[in-house]
Amino acid sequence: MRFSELQNLILVMEPPEKRLAKAEGGVEHHMSEAAVMLAFAMHLFKHGAQKVSIQPDGEHGKRFEIQAWLATRGFTWREGWGTTSYAGRYLNGNLVVEVHVKPGQGDVVATIGGHPIVAECKGGIVNTLLTRSGVGEVNIAVAPLTNTTRDLAIKMAPRANRAGINIALVSATGAVEYCGADPFSAEVVALR
Repeated sequence: MRFSELQNLILVMEPPEKRLAKAEGGVEHHMSEAAVMLAFAMHLFKHGAQKVSIQPDGEHGKRFEIQAWLATRGFTWREGWGTTSYAGRYLNGNLVVEVHVKPGQGDVVATIGGHPIVAECKGGIVNTLLTRSGVGEVNIAVAPLTNTTRDLAIKMAPRANRAGINIALVSATGAVEYCGADPFSAEVVALR
C-alpha cells in the first residue's frame, strides 16, 4: 500500500475574535491530535510496521472522524471493543490499525525491526516532552508542521535527542520530517 499524500487532516475553523486579525483569509487551519496520530501511523507503515495502535482520548475522537478517515484510506473496521464507536481493529490487506481509548500507553505504538516505537502526539506546538524509560523504545514527539513548530523543534532537538526523544513534524499532506536525528536512518538503527 502506498501512502503518498494524506488528505483531510486539516480542519478549517473560524478563529476567536482575538486571533481573527492573524488568521490568513479569516480562517484557522487546525490539525487535531487524532489527525497527527493517524498521519504518523501511516508513516510508520512506510517504515515497516505491520500493526500500529493509536490511543486517542475521547475528546480527540469527537473532534476528528477517525473511523471515516481510516475508511477513506482503505481500512475496514473488523472488530470493536468498549462503548466508543470508533475503537477497534481496522484492516487494509496485511496492515492493522488498532484504536484504543486507554491512557498511558503512548499515543501511537508500533514495532519496527524488533524495536518498540512509542510516539506522543500533539495537535499544537510541542511545549513539553514526556520522558519514558522503556528499554529499547524509540520515543518520538509528533506535532503539526508550521513555521512556528519547526523553529521550536529545531531549538529543542539537541536536548530532546540527548534525552532519547526524536521530534517529528507532520505536514498538511501527511509527510513527516524529523528535526535532529531521524530514528529510521541507517546510522541511528545501527546504534541500537
